[in-house]
This record gives sequence, structure tokens and C-alpha cells, in this order.
Amino acid sequence: MSLVAADPRRDASVLHRWLADPHAAFWEMGGHDVDAVCDYLASVVTDPYQDAWLGLVDGAPTFFAETYDPAHVLLSGIHDTVPGDLGMHVLIAPPGDHPRHGLTDAVFAAVMAWCFDELGAERVVVEPDSRNHLIRRKNVRAGFTELRHVTIEDGAYRKAAVLSVCTRDDYRRSELAATGKALP
Repeated sequence: MSLVAADPRRDASVLHRWLADPHAAFWEMGGHDVDAVCDYLASVVTDPYQDAWLGLVDGAPTFFAETYDPAHVLLSGIHDTVPGDLGMHVLIAPPGDHPRHGLTDAVFAAVMAWCFDELGAERVVVEPDSRNHLIRRKNVRAGFTELRHVTIEDGAYRKAAVLSVCTRDDYRRSELAATGKALP
């Protein structure tokens, strides 16, 4: 499993397919065409406060992650950042015809390790949609503490979210760190 910097032209069509799948509804980008996804990716990779990553499993695109500085992106004025805070989003490809049991745990663990070990985060910050109970449970299994409900507004974008944080130590002690390190 590896992560590489996302490339808008290379990755827009695969990400478009993933975002169009019902499991990605909380990303609210299912109606975007490939060009709109490419523009979105370009806006992320050119922003000095954000990065986009394509995740590969056995060399095949399997997940997408975004990292961001929560003092400047989405959470400015909502979250009291501390040095070492890093915001994160993750999207895993739809399972297709041959789902792999444990893949989501392994991917989530890889992204958390990437945030801490490769990007130097001291604390990972997430803001899942408050209705997304699946990712909220995954976050708790990864050691996140849900702090409070918040409203995030960015232009026309608005969501009710649950601000959550996870330190290195919280993650190391988590159920996910213990069980989700390797692919099944």
C-alpha cells in the first residue's frame, strides 16, 4: 500500500467514478462531471494549505486522501488549532465485484500512519458529516474523540459536522491501530 501525490489530469476520471457511487454521497460531488472533478483536484493541489493523495494497493488506485491545515481550510474560526494539527479526509473506492474484507481498516490505518509518520502530524483533525455514522464509528475505532457538533460553511458548501481529533498516542492505543495495519 502506498500514497502518491494526486495529479488532477491523471486521477480525475478514477476519482469521478468513485464520487459518483452512492457510498460517496457525503462528499456531495456525485453530480460533478470529470472536468469538475479535475478542477476540484487542481484547486486542492495548488492550494498551499492542502494536499491530495492517491492511494494504491498492489499498484492499483484504491483510495483517495486529502490533508489540510485546519487553521486555514474549512475549520478556520471553528477549531482552535495547535501546532501539529493536520486535517484529513479519506475516500475508498467502491468495493466492486470482489470486496476485500478488512480493506477499509487497512486503508484507514495506512492514512493515519501517513499523517503521523510521513507528514509529521501530532494530531489529526476530521469533520465528518454528522449523519455519516459509518465513518464516525471508524474514527472512534481509530482513536478519535468527538469534540462537538459544528457547522462548516465554505461558499455554497454547508454541512453539519462532528469535529473530532486524534493524537499519535490515541491512535497507537486504538483498536484500529492494533488490527488494521496489514491488508488481509
